[in-house]
Amino acid sequence: MNKNHPFHLVDYSPWPILGSLSGMTLMMGLIKWFHLFKSNLLLIGNLIMILIMYQWWRDVVRESTFQGHHTFIVAKGLRWGMILFITSEVLFFFSFFWSFFHSSLSPSIDIGMIWPPKGIQPFNPNQIPLLNTLILLSSGLTITWAHHSLMENYFTETNISLLSTVMLGIYFSLLQMIEYLEASFSISDSVYGSTFFMTTGFHGLHVLIGSMFLLICLIRLNFMHFSKIHHLGFEMATWYWHFVDVVWLFLYLSIYWWGS
Repeated sequence: MNKNHPFHLVDYSPWPILGSLSGMTLMMGLIKWFHLFKSNLLLIGNLIMILIMYQWWRDVVRESTFQGHHTFIVAKGLRWGMILFITSEVLFFFSFFWSFFHSSLSPSIDIGMIWPPKGIQPFNPNQIPLLNTLILLSSGLTITWAHHSLMENYFTETNISLLSTVMLGIYFSLLQMIEYLEASFSISDSVYGSTFFMTTGFHGLHVLIGSMFLLICLIRLNFMHFSKIHHLGFEMATWYWHFVDVVWLFLYLSIYWWGS
């Protein structure tokens, strides 16, 4: 159908309503797992959600790459949407940092008015946390290298640097898993355990999501979906990864280094 405007009016799609129903199934499965210790509904909800996400994003890739619906004005709107999303994520983490500093700067009598609370053995900030900091800073360099290589049409360099970023993200997640397994305290150990595992756990989840985001970009790069002037999905993945980097720096300096 011909149109005389640069905007993208989306076609009818089953994915929003099916995504909502799968989200409800996922939440009901989570409740069932919490109360009855049965994970069958949770696994079914997860599987349905993954299938819907794959097909929905496949349609978005088709619209942008092959049908040419992502015009300059549409891309500008999507960029603003991503900026607002990252802003909401900043505020999300701000609430965790607020909780941490509120509890640590004025420890209550319930935890002995000291920080860390008595009985808590915090992590040494010069061991795994410092290594993870170096890994994420290195990944920030490699993703910037990938972005600039793509803008210069150096596809081989883009491939190498993007793959390096994904590998560094996976390495970070593995080290954090080892750190969690070796922890001498749990999420139920006073407000220290709660703020530590909530903040680092949600950051770890964002690293996993960012790694998957970049992996999809790597696959799309090998299918020649990106060019030097049109690589919106990759650009958004780059922004997201830099956000993950910056949050980790604040997290390392406050919770691991200062808070220990």
